[in-house]
Amino acid sequence: MERILNMVDGVVLLVDAAEGPMPQTKFVTSKALALGLRPIVVLNKVDKPDAEPDRALNEVFDLFANLGASDEQLDFPHLYASGRAGWADEELDGPRKDLTALFDLVLRHVPAPKQIADADKPFKMLATTLSADPFIGRILTGRVESGTLKIGETIKALSRNGERIEQFRVTKILAFRGLAQTPIDVAEAGDIVTLAGMTKATVADTLCALEIETALPAQPIDPPTISVTFGINDSPLAGKDGTKVQSRVIRERLMKEAESNVAIKIEDTPGGEAFVVSGRGELQMGVLIENMRREGFELSISRPRVIFKEEDGKRLEPIEEVIVDVDDEYSGTVIDKLTGQRKGDLVEMRPAGAGKTRIVAHVPSRGLIGYHGQFLTDTRGTGVLNRIFHGWAPHKGPIEGRRVGVLISMENGVSVAYALWNLEERGKLFIGAQEQVYEGMIIGEHSRDNDLEVNPLKGKKLTNIRASGTDEAVRLTPPVRMSLEEAIAYVEDDELVEVTPKIVRLRKRFLDPHERKRQAKAG
Repeated sequence: MERILNMVDGVVLLVDAAEGPMPQTKFVTSKALALGLRPIVVLNKVDKPDAEPDRALNEVFDLFANLGASDEQLDFPHLYASGRAGWADEELDGPRKDLTALFDLVLRHVPAPKQIADADKPFKMLATTLSADPFIGRILTGRVESGTLKIGETIKALSRNGERIEQFRVTKILAFRGLAQTPIDVAEAGDIVTLAGMTKATVADTLCALEIETALPAQPIDPPTISVTFGINDSPLAGKDGTKVQSRVIRERLMKEAESNVAIKIEDTPGGEAFVVSGRGELQMGVLIENMRREGFELSISRPRVIFKEEDGKRLEPIEEVIVDVDDEYSGTVIDKLTGQRKGDLVEMRPAGAGKTRIVAHVPSRGLIGYHGQFLTDTRGTGVLNRIFHGWAPHKGPIEGRRVGVLISMENGVSVAYALWNLEERGKLFIGAQEQVYEGMIIGEHSRDNDLEVNPLKGKKLTNIRASGTDEAVRLTPPVRMSLEEAIAYVEDDELVEVTPKIVRLRKRFLDPHERKRQAKAG
């Protein structure tokens, strides 16, 4: 398991001495190296019987080199440790007493802060983290740049542009003492503290004394680029798996999420049974939906839609900067998918060493919907993809979506193996035998470009006449089981993803076939 512990200008990377750097380490390490942080590598679990610290250390060095680390970053110090036993030492056969060696190395290796806090000036703090507490409400965390603050004092919040957001009284000040957050009476310059009492202030806002008129410089929060409609589950199987199915309960949960997630925005729809949730990508939406289903919610999720805006009579769409590190043999496929099929612009392509190529492209956000899974397949799981909001650009025209239709159930009941066996020649199936289906549910992918209604309940006719081949066993091809993120990216505008705590299903928005035909003619 890898964890990253941020400091001022350094970073501690914890690596499993038995397994070596895990795939997610590439993402964490690339971010740390790009920021110019000086790394310290801690090889954890060296007391395991299968530990290979030397091999793990060599793999970490190769990873740093492939990610373009500087000579200073490649000359990183390392320690051997056992987190469960609570020790870290510079030598593998050291005394193994405590974590003193790690703390001493941090003090020696990581440079001192570039900016020294001033305690004599008025209070000023930049909010960097937003969260919510059920007892004290909205809370903001940040580092006190100057001055001191006591409980009960009145301060104000300024936006990045210096506009006044609100004036409030500080009801609680929390700070880390050891590993726990404890209340304190006074926050001093240089402290990292959490404040409570505000109702509107958020990340990137400046919390300061009343006489301050200039906000601290801050990075803007990336705007939402896609929106997804969260609705109640109105299928015939609604309420059988989950316990939270009412729109009121769903709304309360989404509003609670918006209190602690600055990238999420919630809007009510006119009917009141669905809610438009805007965020930074389908992966963020997938994480939220997965958390809700584990809490017992049942939902119907629409296809992600890109958020456009109008400016000077032109329709603009969000563009994201995509940075890809991939093996040389797969670079051609990645470039074709990003620039050819998804209307991206290639900005930079250069060798990254050790058989790797770095690709930088500006791609429309709608072109990246569903691409992550294809990217992992195209690169055999070896590629690393980072994306960040770049800006707005004129609409780049249509991007081809799904080319095939779907197989739609026309009956309610339990699927039969014999019926599915006859349907296999029509396309890939998403369900197996003895599964609950209903009218309008998507049970497979059609091999052609049109939708096809089929009967997965049709059994074999029984007669009193025996013939050769009559009693042969039915052997079904294993069905395709989509993950939540794959299902969200797969559906079209007239389809929904039914999410319950136990299963993910695909369905048509209108279950009745006559209603689907009427909507198709009207739309």
